[in-house]
Amino acid sequence: MYHLLIVDDEKEICNLIQKYAEFEGYAITCAYDGLQAYELCKKTHFDLIIMDVMMPELDGFSSVAAIRKFCTTPVIMLSARGEEYDKIHGFELGIDDYVVKPFSPKELMMRVAAVLKRSSSTAKDEKSGNDIYTYLGLTVDFDGRIVSVDGKRLDLSPKEYDLLFYMIRNKGKALSRDTLLSDVWGYDYFGADRTLDTHVKLLRKELGDYARCIVTVRGVGYRFEEA
Repeated sequence: MYHLLIVDDEKEICNLIQKYAEFEGYAITCAYDGLQAYELCKKTHFDLIIMDVMMPELDGFSSVAAIRKFCTTPVIMLSARGEEYDKIHGFELGIDDYVVKPFSPKELMMRVAAVLKRSSSTAKDEKSGNDIYTYLGLTVDFDGRIVSVDGKRLDLSPKEYDLLFYMIRNKGKALSRDTLLSDVWGYDYFGADRTLDTHVKLLRKELGDYARCIVTVRGVGYRFEEA
């Protein structure tokens, strides 16, 4: 049974999510501020965290940053703010999804299931054996989840690693947006945000000169090519 941590200072929202999550068969622990969530994560293993942004004591962004120092538990961020800056900031911290309030509890549960499925698949892939890709100064160690450019190791978010790895393994192919969202995020596109575009933007920024390898295919999606 998956164990979820729900973090929101509004108890009504926690209770609502808990009701739907327990119906889906998840075990639930609730926290009501970022500091409490941080302390719980130090003592307990959770399979996924649903974290609000605006909270007392310690906001969601700060709490995720602190938690990421000692664990890589998948995180779905909740926020009443849907600006691109907030989403980018969250993805830079390594969150896996960003849901804007008000939200559909049923859709949230679909996103939870998708993130858990993807997280489980990634863990299995990492046990499959060493596999290294090299193109000029770009080196990608799939097994070790290490990406280096000209000898300098990059610090990518979990989802940036997943996206880059998938594109490299399918290099030369025009990958549609739906395919990338389905295979990398594990769900069909809900149309709620620009998750894929935001991650591609962040990934290109990290890759520097090798950003040119991620080519936009107009009307389709993206392609990784050895330019």
